[in-house]
This record gives sequence, structure tokens and C-alpha cells, in this order.
Amino acid sequence: MIYIIITVVVLLVAAYFIVTGQEVFGEAPKGKRLERVKQSKLYKNKQFQNLSYTPSITEGYGMTTVLYDFFFAKKDPLLKPLKPVPSVHTDLKSIPKNEDVYIWLGHSSYYIQTDGVSFLIDPVLSKYGSPFKFFNKAFAGSDIFKPEDIPNIDYLVITHDHFDHLDYPTVKSIKDRVGKVILPLGVGAHLERWGYKENQIIEDEWGASFDLKNDLKITFTPARHFSGRNVKRNGTLWTSYVLETPTKKIFLGGDSGYDTHFKMIGEKYGPFDYIVIENGQYNEAWKYIHGLPEDVVQACLDLKAKNVIPVHSSKFALALHAWNEPLQKITTLGKDKNLHILTPIIGETVDLNKTDNQFKVWWED
Repeated sequence: MIYIIITVVVLLVAAYFIVTGQEVFGEAPKGKRLERVKQSKLYKNKQFQNLSYTPSITEGYGMTTVLYDFFFAKKDPLLKPLKPVPSVHTDLKSIPKNEDVYIWLGHSSYYIQTDGVSFLIDPVLSKYGSPFKFFNKAFAGSDIFKPEDIPNIDYLVITHDHFDHLDYPTVKSIKDRVGKVILPLGVGAHLERWGYKENQIIEDEWGASFDLKNDLKITFTPARHFSGRNVKRNGTLWTSYVLETPTKKIFLGGDSGYDTHFKMIGEKYGPFDYIVIENGQYNEAWKYIHGLPEDVVQACLDLKAKNVIPVHSSKFALALHAWNEPLQKITTLGKDKNLHILTPIIGETVDLNKTDNQFKVWWED
């Protein structure tokens, strides 16, 4: 019997390494990149740390219960939309370079063009937000943009290496149309394995700033989250960004639970003309790594936001709430706090030079 058990264990371990050795899982930092990771003040006990203690599960909840609810409990009838998500296929390649625009591509993927410089943030343009095509499929209507729709990009910006933010098929497909890549410590190992050159990569940690084309500047700022593309967690960093241009300030938020870092960023870099902030795929049981809508509203106030663009919803079911609940809650709560919240449909153009952008309540249709 003991030999059967040993054989099963060996086969399971071998299967794990075979599966996670596939290119889609990327590469762990090694060599001089790993040495750079180890030198970071944020890297302790062989992993990156948040500014505050951040348990994966909220006090009062257990992992067993959370997993049971996620996989076996009765689901909200609107966990997924009953009809295609509204969207419009804008031709990104035909946008004049002198236009300042934001275009949501679904979930946390978006295109920004400002001051003649183009940015593509966390593009996930395959039909799934996971390493496997059969798991975590995109909602109908939310997947209208494909990698071939992406024009030449000055800067590809990645906030962290989770599959719903760093999509192997997309990032590899657009490789020859990307000028530089901006990403947090350790994540560059994935892209180098996928064919990106070392001199394309701008890789750093919170507090670092870089001058970009046309007098733009980007700064790595904190987020409260975690990382990893397999069972090993937090071997790479996660981040948000502050993008400063000659004409505006934009906060590019990565996944984050609420914490004091939002107020710190707002006081040091705000007020912001626009903030793009994660609002969706939340649960009380993991609120420390994905903020609840009321937390997101407070973060917007802390950041001193003139205009708020919520993302991280309407494409994948990664939590247990109704698919449209994040937008329902953020708009209602935000209105009570006099926040100007912009809710374009996927593909709809937001003119970043207008002060009176208005959009439909499309998630209620």
C-alpha cells in the first residue's frame, strides 16, 4: 500500500511540474533579476510584503468555507449576464495621435493615449482569464477586442502577474508592436521568456519614477494585493502607478484592498484628473486584497479624484456577486459623496480633455 501512495504522490508532483512548466505560466525571477528582488526593502522572508499586514482571508472566515461557497454553494442568478454585455468595437489604429482618449477593453484592460503617447494597461484579450481555455471564460459581448486590434504601443503597462491582468496569448501576440514595457519587480522574467528583450523592460518598485516620451513621467506606487501564477505566491511585486503628463495627472490603479496608501498617494501626487480604479470581483471574505465598493469610494476620496473610471468588472465571474453589482454600488455610493464616476461601455471613447463626460446606465438594460 505504501508503494501505491508513494507512486501517486510522485505522479502528482510530476504532473504539477509538467503543467506549470508550460510557457503560459511564465518564469520565476532568477540571476541578476532575483538579486534585484532580494535587495528590495519590500522583500522579506522570501516574498514581497504589503505595507500593512494583509491576510488572504478576512477574520471570521475560513478557507474551507470560502472554497465551498465558491465552488458548490448556490450562485446568484445574475452571476453572469443573461444577454451580451453592451460594447462597441472602436478602431484603435485609426485614432489620431493628437487626441487624448481612454478606451476600456473589458475587465482591467484599457488603452490610454495622451499628449501623443500611447499606453496599453493589463491587456487580457483572449477569451479566458486563466491559464486554461476551458476555465473562467469571458462574458458574451465583453470579448470583442482581439490582440490584432492593438496598434503600435509606446508603453505596455502591467500592474501584477495574475492571469486576469497578464495574459500570455495577448502579451506574446503584440510583442512586435510594443516599444517599452513597464512592470513591477520580478514580472519581467515572464516577458523575457515570452520573447521580450531586456532593454525593452522598465522594471522597478514602489517609489521609483521614470521619464517617458514627450515629457511624461510615471511613478510606481503601492497597492495592497498579492501575486503569483502558480502555488508560489508573492515572488513578484504588485503595483499601482501615477502617470503625470504636461496636461493632466492620472492614477492607474492595480488590484488592491483598502489601506492608508491611497491617502498617501493622494496627498503626495493628487489631485488627479482621472483615476482608473479596480471595483469588482470582491467579497467580504477577501476584502483586504480586493476592496469592497464602499472601500473603493473612500479610496477615490483619498486620492482626490476629479473623475473616476471603475474597472475590474463585466467580463469574468471571479467572485460571487451579480455581474452588474459593482457598477450599481459604485455609482450609487459615489453619487452620495459627489464623485464624478464615468461608466463607458467596453470600447466607448472617453475624451480626456472634456470635463462633462456622461454615460448611460447600460448595466441595468
